Amino acid sequence: MADITNEQLIQRLQEKFGEQVFDIQEPYGLVTVTTTRENIIPILQALYDDEVLQMQFLTTLCGIHYPDNKGQELGVVYHVHSLVNNIRLRIKIFFPEDDAVVPTATNLYLTANWMERETWDFYGIRFEGHPNLIRILNVEEMEAFPLRKEFPLEDQTREDKINTFFGR
Repeated sequence: MADITNEQLIQRLQEKFGEQVFDIQEPYGLVTVTTTRENIIPILQALYDDEVLQMQFLTTLCGIHYPDNKGQELGVVYHVHSLVNNIRLRIKIFFPEDDAVVPTATNLYLTANWMERETWDFYGIRFEGHPNLIRILNVEEMEAFPLRKEFPLEDQTREDKINTFFGR
C-alpha cells in the first residue's frame, strides 16, 4: 500500500470523527489534533481498527502541564503510528488539574503500561483501569509530581557550580 499523505489523513479523521477532533494542525509536518478524554479511547480504538489507517503502534504517551491554562492545566499527548502506511498522528487531550483522571490505553496498546506509569509518576495523572498504576522511576513515598511546573528546574541555592558555564 502506498504511503498516506497528511491531507488524506486529515480528511479521513474529519470523515470518521467529525467534531470529536478539533484544532487540527500540522506543525513540522506532523498532523496534530485535540479531542476530549471521553473520546480518546474510542478514537484510538477506531484508528487501530481502521482498515485504511491501521494506526496500531503507540510511539509515545506523555503528560504535559500548562498551569496558566485555567481548567485545562494538565494534558496527555499520544503519538500513534501506522507502520504499514508510514504515517504518524499526535492526539492531545486536556483537563483540569483537580480532576486528573484519564482512561487507560493499556487494553489497546501494551506499551501504554509503562508510559502511563511514568506519566502518573511525574505529573500525577491517574489512568483509570490501569493494571498496576504505581511509581516507576521515583520512590513510592514521594508525594509530589516533579515535572509539574510549580517545581523549579534547578536548586537556586546551589553554590557548587559556576553560572558562566551555563550562559548566565
